Order: sequence, then structure tokens, then C-alpha cells
Amino acid sequence: MATFDLLITRCDVLVRQDDRYTVVNDHDIAIAGNRIIAILPSGQIDPNQAREHLDAAGLLAIPGLINCHTHAPMVLFRGLAEDVPIESWFNDYIWPLESNEQPEDIYWGALLGIAEMIQAGVTTFAEHYFFCDEIASAVEQSGVRANIGWAVFGHEGIEKLERTCRFVERWQGAAGGRITTWLAPHSPYLCDRDFLRATAERAKALGVGIHIHCSETHEQVAWSLRQYGVTPPVMLQQAGVFEVPTLLAHGIGLTADDLAMLKDYDVAVAQCPKTYMKLAMGTAPVRAMREAGLAVGIGTDGVVSSNTLDVLEQMRLLALDQKQAAKDSTVLPLQEVMDIAFEGGARALRQPAIGALAAGKLADVVLLRQDGAHLFPRHDPLANLIYSANAGDVEAVICDGKVLMRARRLLTIDLPAVKAEVARRLERLKQRAAEKRLATYPMSG
Repeated sequence: MATFDLLITRCDVLVRQDDRYTVVNDHDIAIAGNRIIAILPSGQIDPNQAREHLDAAGLLAIPGLINCHTHAPMVLFRGLAEDVPIESWFNDYIWPLESNEQPEDIYWGALLGIAEMIQAGVTTFAEHYFFCDEIASAVEQSGVRANIGWAVFGHEGIEKLERTCRFVERWQGAAGGRITTWLAPHSPYLCDRDFLRATAERAKALGVGIHIHCSETHEQVAWSLRQYGVTPPVMLQQAGVFEVPTLLAHGIGLTADDLAMLKDYDVAVAQCPKTYMKLAMGTAPVRAMREAGLAVGIGTDGVVSSNTLDVLEQMRLLALDQKQAAKDSTVLPLQEVMDIAFEGGARALRQPAIGALAAGKLADVVLLRQDGAHLFPRHDPLANLIYSANAGDVEAVICDGKVLMRARRLLTIDLPAVKAEVARRLERLKQRAAEKRLATYPMSG
């Protein structure tokens, strides 16, 4: 009689032993419900005890990748804001384009983004966008895991904030616990102290965290000093934001004084290096963040600035960007990149049951092919994973114990139908009218 639900057999497994990542070869992974119950050398688990088998011979099992900051439905606008300065990116492209969106557009955009993430091995993402009931529905249907925050601008007022609070209450713990919800004010430059204080009070009452853009560029920090007399993190502190768990997106402009203050709070930072390179935003002080004890995870941001939702690519770029900025090739070695991607991502989203393959952890497992020419020979599987692997190597994806993709075939999303639905909306969505933009980037001019 079966005693567990899924047995993944004969794979190599990325595990953490004595605080170091390593790959153990030819192991089986047993899953019961939504948890891993055993990882043992192949042949030690009776296959007759499993309801379902997945032969993974030659594949590498890694924890489901964690995307700590994204705007998944922005796939609707992929390729529409290329080679422009950041001020124009916001004011002439993004916020005019987003003014065209209707709730149903967001549902189909979210499904397309989630399909891309599954194909890239992402099983958990932290979302910061609009019309989040539609995003939550897409998450529920697709089988992935998400922390969802409904983005709100200060000029939209307390009534809009209250609407996002009701979203938090509706969806917290939904989809069998796969969905968590936070509040998501856009940023200190588009939300004043009073609005941030009101947000912090409501987050505290709801028992949730806050996901917010902060110190994205050095220019934003200079603007904050002129406008408010303090840096963005100090403004957030004064508003009480750090009285709840906080996820800061980007933090390129965090100062030494900011970090000395932040280390006393439950604050994490999401890093999206491809966006920083593409928009010439600068390099974040990742080593200083980690030295201050902050959790640092990896995100993709939206695809209008990063073009893909590929966390493997962001892992590689994070390491390369930090080495280049420091002019030191020893900076951010393999072990540290792995720690940021997996343990760091789990800490950033306050979800300790993900980010590792071990008995008792949630069964979020990604299987990658290792037979490509770009992955041979395999002298160092960690180096191959960070510097050579890509989204096309992802063969199968399991989230919460359920197989979402097998042999690169999506099992929970009808991708051709999603693409068709998105395609018929594109002519309307790609229109740009500056006077309709959702907000104005204040650093412009």
C-alpha cells in the first residue's frame, strides 16, 4: 500500500551540508502531500510505496527558485521601452502603458508570466502589482507559490489603501497556503510619510509585512534628502514601516548609516541586477547588506526592464556585477551566490520551509538537464549551475508536491490559449498617452 505520493528517482541533488552547498549523486526524493519526507541514495526507498514515479536519471534536482521581486503581468509590455533613460522609462512608457490595463488583462498577463517562471524553474515569487485578485486567481490555478502585494500610490488615497487591505484579508493563506499577502505601497518618493504611516498601522493590525521600492538609485536618495531631509530608509523608519517585516526592492542607494540602522529591524532586500545594468542605475552594496545581517534575495523585476523572468540569469549577473564593481574576481564566490539565491530568498520572503531540499521542507523541486554541450564537462556542478545553466535546461517542476511541468510540458497552464488571449489585447495595451499615466516620476528634469 502506497505510503507517499511521489518518488523522484536517480537524480543528482543539490543539498546543504555543514553550511556548504554540494551535489550528491544518484539519489531518490520521496514526497508525501506537500512535503519532502526523505532524500536517500537510489534504491533505499521502496518504489512500491509511491503512488507516482518520476524518473530523473541524469537530472539535477535543485530547490524551486525564488523570485523575490517582480511584476509578472508586465510581460504584456515586453520590449516596449528599450534604450531609454529611467525618467523616460517611467513617465513616457511604463505608467502611460499601464493606464490601459483592465482587470482581465492582468489575469492573462499573470498566467503568461507564471508560465514563463515555471519554464525557468521558479516556484515562488513576490509580486508587486495591480488588480491582485486576478493575479491570485492565476497563482491558485497554476499551482505556484506567491507572496502578493497590491501596489498603491500615495495620491490614490486611504480608500485605495483600504481596498488593498481587503485583498490581503481575502487571499491570505489561500490555495492551500501557497498564497501569502502583504501590503505594497509603491515607494517613499510616491507615498508621503502620512500615507506610509497609515500603511504601517494597517500592516501591523493585519499581521502582515510590507513590500516597497526603496533607494532604487542614488538620485532618488539625493531627491529624498532635498525633499524630506532624510534618506528613504530613514523616512520609512520614521513612518513605522519597519515595525513589521519589510522587503525593500533594490536598495542601490543604501548608505552606510542606512545599513547601520536597518540591521536592528526585520528588513530584507531583493536584488534585480539585470534591471540595474539595463537602466544604468548603479550597483547595490550587496556585501555591505549581508555584513549588516540583512537577508538578500534575488528577483527579476518586471520584464520591461529585465526582458525575462529567469532567476538563473539573475544569479549569474549578480555575481558578475558585484565582481566588476569591486574590481575583485574573488567577490561573491559560488557558495555565497547559492546562499543568496536559496536561503536568502527564503529568508527574504519569511518562508523558512522553502529554499532547500531536505526532509521536512516543502516539496518545491526543480529538475534540470545536465547533458547540454554548455554543461559539459561537469568539473564543478555549482559553477555550471550559476555560470552555464539557463532556463531551457529546466526539465520538470514540482511545487507543493504537485508536478507543474514534466518533460518541459506545462500541466496546469494552457500556454497557447494564454498567448492567444494576450495577443488579442496587445493593440489596445501598447498605446501610449502621457496625459493618462498612472503617476509621475518626480526626479524627471
